[in-house]
Amino acid sequence: METIKERFIEKALPKVEVIRKLKKEHSQIPVSEVTIGHVLTGMKGIVSLLTDTSKLDPQEGIRFRGYSIPELQKLLPKVQSDGEPLPEGLFYLMLMDELPTPENVAYITSEWAKRSEVPKKALQVIDALPTDMHPMNQYVAGIVALADGSKFMKAYQSGMNKKDYWDPTYEDVMDLIAKLPRIAAYIYRRSYHNNQQIDPDPNLDWAGNLAHMMGFDDDEVKRLFRLYLFLHADHEGGNVSAHTTHLVGSALSSPYQAYAAGMLGLAGPLHGLANQEVIKWILEMIKELNVENPTKEQIAQYVKDTLNAGRVVPGYGHAVLRKTDPRYMAQREFALKFLPDDPIFKVVSNVYEVVPPILSQIAKIQNPWPNVDAHSGALLLHYGIKQYEFYTVLFSVSRALGVLAQLVWDRVYGLPIERPKSQNPAWFMEKAGLKS
Repeated sequence: METIKERFIEKALPKVEVIRKLKKEHSQIPVSEVTIGHVLTGMKGIVSLLTDTSKLDPQEGIRFRGYSIPELQKLLPKVQSDGEPLPEGLFYLMLMDELPTPENVAYITSEWAKRSEVPKKALQVIDALPTDMHPMNQYVAGIVALADGSKFMKAYQSGMNKKDYWDPTYEDVMDLIAKLPRIAAYIYRRSYHNNQQIDPDPNLDWAGNLAHMMGFDDDEVKRLFRLYLFLHADHEGGNVSAHTTHLVGSALSSPYQAYAAGMLGLAGPLHGLANQEVIKWILEMIKELNVENPTKEQIAQYVKDTLNAGRVVPGYGHAVLRKTDPRYMAQREFALKFLPDDPIFKVVSNVYEVVPPILSQIAKIQNPWPNVDAHSGALLLHYGIKQYEFYTVLFSVSRALGVLAQLVWDRVYGLPIERPKSQNPAWFMEKAGLKS
């Protein structure tokens, strides 16, 4: 069977000519109108990035290479026929722009297993950190420690044609993704289980092995991890983690450095850290109300108290989506199947009924619906992963699939370093006809 890299070359190189033609012959065609409001509200909705791997529709949710989450739950290879899609298959789709066969997925699983050994010096860097340091800070330090092994940087420093930058980038991407479960599990066992490490199982898939190395060998946990790492893999190119990975990569930083930078963005409470904030908010509500299963009326009052205190209800709202996040619904379906009587899941369900009507009454809120973070913590908590500070690390492992697949394409296209123009407030005031 031909390798994925050989198939990638066949698909990618013809697209390079398309990008060159667009840049050479159609550069003057406008794609977005930028207003002062766009600049001062985070450039939301302004088309300014090229992203192949996924597209976020406000009404439909995320589509990976054109396929919706429900479609991929049916089409991607699985371990069980009624199971969850293997993340390896989603990576193949995002990289190759074609649905994988079971053989393609088995090839990726095998490749990642071969590349998964983490150098001792990277683990030593993690070991030098306090065990109570936030897991995301440990995780990023471990990624940076891997950067010395970058094949891209070695190839670049030895001198190579820029049209070939994608090749060692691909090798770095495959190496890095392969090592992430080991890095994540190592931090988990070190921080929460007295550094009692568990060796990887070469017979397991990528997500299943992560669960195993963390100490969870129940089949349902492996199924949850496959779903979790599938759902969190990508969300278009403009979110903080994807955009940061792309931006740092545009400077020809190694994939390790670019990914590490992106994950520092994911660690923010307005991005990936929200999954930690959601479960923390729910547990605080239960504690303050002193009831295991708050009524909808109690939840409604607690939500109003949260808002009146100038805080947000974590897990609700999204910069782009204008409906319930399909990733939330996929997790809800999993919960209804495997843990319908779980008390935290029941609270999450009641919050889902209570919060949107309250937020809908606030004029400035355009999306009162839950996003992916509103549900994930309840599932992890049910299976004994109680350390919610670690949840964003799991998000990071998954997000590598999308941002790094796109980084390979960035190098194929030869995209330049990003350097947007900025102006001071006086310039904007002059544009608006105001006196400084």
